Formats: sequence, C-alpha cells, structure tokens
Amino acid sequence: MSTVATFIYDSVNPFELGVATEVFAVERPELGVPWYRFLLCAAEPGPVHAFAGLQITAPYLLSDAAEADIVIVPGPRPGLVPLPPALLDALRLAYQRRARILSFCTGTFVLAEAGLLDGRRVTTHWRWAAELAARYPRVQVDPSVLFIDDGQILTSAGTAAAIDLSLHVVRQDYGAAIAAAVARRMVVPPQRPGGQAQYIETPLVDVSEDDPFGTTLSWMAAHLHEDLTVEAMAARAVMSPRTFARRFRSTLGASPYHWLLQQRIALAQRLLETTDEPVERIATRCGFSSAATLRLHFRRFLHLSPQSYRTTFQSASA
Repeated sequence: MSTVATFIYDSVNPFELGVATEVFAVERPELGVPWYRFLLCAAEPGPVHAFAGLQITAPYLLSDAAEADIVIVPGPRPGLVPLPPALLDALRLAYQRRARILSFCTGTFVLAEAGLLDGRRVTTHWRWAAELAARYPRVQVDPSVLFIDDGQILTSAGTAAAIDLSLHVVRQDYGAAIAAAVARRMVVPPQRPGGQAQYIETPLVDVSEDDPFGTTLSWMAAHLHEDLTVEAMAARAVMSPRTFARRFRSTLGASPYHWLLQQRIALAQRLLETTDEPVERIATRCGFSSAATLRLHFRRFLHLSPQSYRTTFQSASA
C-alpha cells in the first residue's frame, strides 16, 4: 500500500484537491487490491483558505508526510498569496528521498519555486505557460500536452488533466484494468486519445473524418502493424511530407514518428496485459521490425522490459 500525501495551502484549487481525493482517497474494495493510504496535509493546524472562499481543515501536518511515497500539489492561483516556506521545504525533502511528486495545473509553479524543476520539461495550464517560462527560465515549459511524466516529477495541464495524470499513476501502480475500473466509477475515459507513453500524453483531438488528415489518422491507428512512412501517410492525407508533419505537430503535439511509437507501445501494453502471445509475435502485431526493437522502445518509454510489464500487470488485468 503506497501512502499519498496531498499538500494544501491558502489559495489552493478545490477542484484539483477533489481529483486527488476521488482517485487516491476513496476506498475501492471491489477492485480486490490494497488501495492507497491518503493524507491531507497542511503547514499549520487550523483552516486553509482555499480558492473561491472555501475553508478546509487538514487532519495532518506536512511533517506527517515524511514517509509518503507520492506527494500531490494541487494548483494555486499563481502569485495570489505567498507560499509557506515549510511547504517548499517539505517538497525538497520529499524529492531528496525519491518520492514521486505530482503537480496539478498551476501546482507546477509551486514545484518550480521549490527549485525542483530546473532543466526539466514540464507542463501547466496553457494560460499560465508563458508566465511560468518567464518566471523560471531554467524550466522547459511545454503547454501542448496533457501531462508529462519525467520519472520522479509528474506535471499536468489544466484542471481536468489532473484526472489524466492521476489515472496514469494508478495505471503505473496497478495496471490498465484497475485504472479503467476507477475511470468507469468516475465516468471518464481511462485514457484520452493521443498516445499512452509514460512520458507524454497529448490532448484529445477532434479531427473531422471528412478531412483527409482525419481519415489518415484513423487509418494509421488501424494499420500500426504496417511499415508506415511519412511520405505514404502524407500522400494519403493529400499533403506534402513537410506540410503533413507540420499539421501533425500542430494538431497532436508530436511528430508522426513519435505518435506512431506511442500508439505502438500502447498496443503492446494492451497485448502484454490481455494475451499470452510471445514478445516476438506482439512485436510483429505492433509494427516493430523485431522483438529487440520492441524491447528497446518499450524500455525507453516505460523504463521496464515487456516481460517485466507483463509480470506486473497481466494478473491485475485478468
């Protein structure tokens, strides 16, 4: 059982706090797995004045999170009130002991203020991305994605992306089937389209099927096992390769090659969880030239081998 500590402070966003409690605090005996231990922590005893006039009293202090495996920072309104120095110190300590640290929306500002993001690629709400980049020039800000998993630090975009990131963490810990069950209970999709790699999730894209570009995307998703070149995909979309690549990046936030890798890794994850097919067969079905190539990209995206992933998540999916 992992311990999840959510830090609250004056001006914290109550919606994002609600996401943390809904995903990590609600007990789920029907899933048949030990769920997270949830701690709501504040810097001092007494009420926290959340955004929109709400007052919240946390039952725990920051010191109670000293052994937390996961720390969550819901977003504030940037610059609205000063951040408690004790909060920043607690985040630094959590980082030093290798806890996973999640920020929701503008919670990225809190992590940046604690000095945890220098040199890292992160995201936040598109409205605040330019200010984050200007205020913390050593942070690499990407406003085009739903969330970024940079290993120990995980950052998400605007409010609803907190759900995407939280379900991503559940998927890491318990597998796709458990994450899907939580999503069904919340009446949200388990993953929004655009790739399921553990470093980037791209936003939901609404592309008309009457648009050759849209039909090409659908065709690509259905033909991942084939040798897909940019030239062939561009021709199907009635575009030049350069125009196709530019349209792809502006629409999906990734290059055609990277998007294909994301989709192929996602398909490999599903097959590893739900079938007993050998890795060699899965590599072929996912469009990789060999099992070695699949293993290479799988480890690069997910930091573990296909066999380790199957061992960890197949029983949960079953």
